[in-house]
Parts: sequence; C-alpha cells; structure tokens
Amino acid sequence: MTSLMKTDLFIAGEWVRPEGLGTIEVRNPSTGALLAEVPKGGEAEADAAIHAANAALPAWSALTAKARATILRRWHDLIMENQEELAQLLTAEQGKPIAEARGEIAYGAAFFDWYADEAKRIYGDIIPSNAPDRRLFALRQPIGVVAAITPWNFPMAMIPRKAAPALAAGCTMVLKPASATPLSALALAELGARAGVPAGVFNVVPGAAGAVGDRLATHPLVRKLTFTGSTEVGRKLMARAADTIKKLSLELGGNAPVVVFDDADLEAAVAGTIATKFRNMGQTCVCANRIYVQAGIHDRFVAALVKAVEAMPLGDGMADGIQQGPLIDMAAVAKCEAHIADALEHGAHVATGGGRHALGGSFFDPTVLTGATADMLIAHEETFGPVAPVFRFETEAEALAAANDTEFGLAAYFFTRDAARIWRFGEALEYGIVGVNTGATSYEGAPFGGWKASGLGREGGHEGITEFLETKYLCIAGL
Repeated sequence: MTSLMKTDLFIAGEWVRPEGLGTIEVRNPSTGALLAEVPKGGEAEADAAIHAANAALPAWSALTAKARATILRRWHDLIMENQEELAQLLTAEQGKPIAEARGEIAYGAAFFDWYADEAKRIYGDIIPSNAPDRRLFALRQPIGVVAAITPWNFPMAMIPRKAAPALAAGCTMVLKPASATPLSALALAELGARAGVPAGVFNVVPGAAGAVGDRLATHPLVRKLTFTGSTEVGRKLMARAADTIKKLSLELGGNAPVVVFDDADLEAAVAGTIATKFRNMGQTCVCANRIYVQAGIHDRFVAALVKAVEAMPLGDGMADGIQQGPLIDMAAVAKCEAHIADALEHGAHVATGGGRHALGGSFFDPTVLTGATADMLIAHEETFGPVAPVFRFETEAEALAAANDTEFGLAAYFFTRDAARIWRFGEALEYGIVGVNTGATSYEGAPFGGWKASGLGREGGHEGITEFLETKYLCIAGL
C-alpha cells in the first residue's frame, strides 16, 4: 500500500502538510490499528484550495471536450490498473470485505469512463428566431468552482460520482472527504495527477466540518456544492449556502422499504433483500431499513432470510470469503443496539443475531427482527447497520401506505410476479429509485437521487452532468 498511501493535503497539484491544526487518526475498524495520521486542514487551506481551483478554471474549461475526456479515461484506466491496491486501502480504513471493496473500485472508475463520453455530448440549442435579423442560441457552460463533501461508506464510489461529471463539464473541484476515510480520497488524487489532471483542477482538503466544510459552503468563489450524507447535515449546508445562492446537489438520508408480495419468487426476494440490507454491513443510504412481507409468504420468507443471514461469514474484511466486516465505529454499534432495544420493548422478537459479535470491537451480528410495527424507532429512523426488521402486511394498499409513510424518499424495493402491480405499485411509490425484483440498482448510466427529505438533484446518467452546467441564452441581432 506504499505507492498510493498519501497522508498530506493535495492543493494546486502539491502535497501540503499544514502545522498546528492537529491530525486525523485513520484506524482499521477490524483491528483498531493506526494506519496513518493525516493533517487537518482549516479555513486557510480551504481558501487556498478554492483559489487554486478558481485559477485553474479558465484553462480547464477552455480545453476541448475531447481533451478533457482523454484525461478522464486515463484516470479510469489507472484506477483499474491499481484496483487491488486501492481495494486493500479501502478495506483497511473502512472495514468492508475485500471482494466488496474491489467491486466499489470498479464501480467508481466507471464514472470516469461514462463521463469521458458525456463530456462530448454537452449540446446546446438553436432557437427559431423571432425576427429576421436575429439568431438565438442556448449554450451549456460549466458552472465554475465546485465544492464536494463525501461520506465514509463508499469513498471510492462517491468521489468519482461527483468528480467525473464536474470535471467533464469543465468545472474544477475542491473535495472535503470524510475524516474516517481520507486515504481513499488522497489515493484518487494521486492517480488523477498521474493521469494528467492539471494542478488546481482537483484538490483534496481533509479537516473538520466546522472549518473546511463551512468555508466551502459559504465561500463566494464556490458556485456549486455537492454533498452526500445525512439529511440533518444537508439542511445545515443548505442554509449556509443560501447567502451566496449556490447551486446544490444533496444526496441525503433514506429509510428504504422492501415489500415482498405473496406472489414473489421467494428465492429472488430473499437474495434481493440480503443484497440491499447487508451490503457494507447495512451502512448504505439505499439499504433496506423496513421489510414488509405479505401474510401468505411471511413465515417462509423469514425462515429463508434467517438461514441466509446465518450463512454469511463475518470477520476481518481482508480475509478471503468474508461477507460481513465491522461497523465503522462504536457509535454505529450503539445505534444498532438502541434500535433493537426499542423494538424489543415494543414487542419485536430476535430471529437471529441481536447484539455485538464475539470478535469484539465494532463487529455486530447480522440481525433479523420479527413482529416489527410502525410505533418502533426502527420504522422511522435510518439504522445504518445490519438490522433487518420484518413487518407483516395483508393488502397492497396497506403496504403502499406504510412504504410511503416517511419523510424520506431515496430508494425502495419490491418483489412481485404480477405485471400490472409492477407498474401500479412502482409508480405509486414516492421514491427517486425503485428496484423491482432486485436489491441492486446502481449503475453509472442511470440517475441516482431522492425525493422529499432525501435530497436535491441527480448523480449518474446524462442528468448527472447537467448539475454542473449553466444555461446561457445568446441573442445575436443586426445580422
């Protein structure tokens, strides 16, 4: 892990180590071992990165789309050439199983490949003129300096999902990565530099949210803020960005329902639920938080789900065959315990798991609860851990009302073999992403984002690049 293990800030194409602001200790969640100490950036470092991005903006945006695309594709290639080293780095600082980490590297790299093509498809419009001596045009131009704040659960995916379209559009970027996983961000910056990304176009400043994050949200040179994280933090950033009228993309919290109808393929429903609930130990914004199962299939589904959960190997993510690693920290463990305790107090039962694993630390047993009801915390709050509460329902109308009974609207899933229900139920769900007969929906070519309190804007697909563009109407007279 030596060549990509960077432990300094990356500003204006240089590795910078500020003094006097303390350091971020990066520890392996599986072992507690200290991996590295990364210096904290502060307001001065954020300002330096913003000014570097602003200085680099004219030349980068003036490059042809093809030239920018060539650099982005080279970045993609370098990520894939270093996939194993990046996966080991990711597993070491985040804890997820190595096989899952390899998948995340490939998924993140795919955004550079996708947007290398999309850079060449930023089209304008010719508008029919309202006068014979006029020609009217609508141009799409880069919005400017972009600030990005990314989470710890998928650093190798969330950073490319923001950086690739921003840079493809001709914008420059300052990134504040999560303090738990700065090494992944810094490794990506190193590979970007090797790919030929010019100095100042992509900058990385780890540090405290109150210093770096606040400066990014309020600085007048930053024209766009893109954030992935909790709804609570998203609300605060939205308020902070209001004074400078920044364009915002907010990918926020979720409370995803899974609905399993009596006519579902049982095997597919269990596999899909496992895929969405227990990926990254349940630490995803789109993972199942509420599992609604129709009465006729309920008992068979629970038995099959428990069997599948108990078959998942748990341990250090570096070990071969491991499917469940540790939670990110002890606060995540405490939240799982609180949700389970509340559910049990309100009448739920533990079908499997239910507490901390014998390995200690932040390892937690994958858990299935039965008898879940709407008055439990777990029905309304995002657990962000490997706890699967199962609710019983009778009718489709009941399931729809329960699924939509939340302020969130990021992802939802349902399983049925009724073709009419697929359209009827899918269109009635109040969510930005709906998986039908699958628990895995992510694809770089599709739009990702939520309704209601789950955020604003979209990432991925052709929609993703429009988030970083402004429209200019050009009226030419006197012709």
